[in-house]
Amino acid sequence: MPKIVDHDQYRKELLTKCFDLFATQGYGAVTMRQIAKELGVSTGTLYHYFPSKQALFWQLYDELNERDTASMNAVLNNTHTLEERITAIFDYTAQNEDYFFKQFLITSDFYQQQDRTEILANETLRRNYESNREFVVKALGTDDPAVVNFAMCLATGVIVVRLFEGDVVAYDQQAQLLNKMLTLYLQEASLKD
Repeated sequence: MPKIVDHDQYRKELLTKCFDLFATQGYGAVTMRQIAKELGVSTGTLYHYFPSKQALFWQLYDELNERDTASMNAVLNNTHTLEERITAIFDYTAQNEDYFFKQFLITSDFYQQQDRTEILANETLRRNYESNREFVVKALGTDDPAVVNFAMCLATGVIVVRLFEGDVVAYDQQAQLLNKMLTLYLQEASLKD
């Protein structure tokens, strides 16, 4: 009897292995032939699932975003207040800091290999940005674009500063500060309405 393969699951397994490969060697440094060799598959098999290294990256980007969103939503399930949600998100980020460092470095390396105009027009990026934005709207309980953009920039900035500067900023302190700032801002905004 022929072996039944769950192609979607197999594709996801390949993507997971690619994340580790890109994290150790860098997106720009590896070829599809090297990726296939490292994954223990034929080049033909790799091309069956991913027509190019760039397509592989975009699928990886989608997969990571989908997993991250699901994990972050699970973190929010046991929270009720803005402060609890912010604390939970920053705690989750701290617990998975190495993963987020790798994700940032892989994405940065990929971007160096691409044309900026192409990146800015990319549908995968737009879709994932919207997904992340929806998550932040849900987490903060506001759809104020200035607040949402500020929170997204702060979260990314904390990861980048910690990556390059170490422990000069603490997740818990940034969570407390964000909570205080947003609480005051949202109170003031509600008074104006």
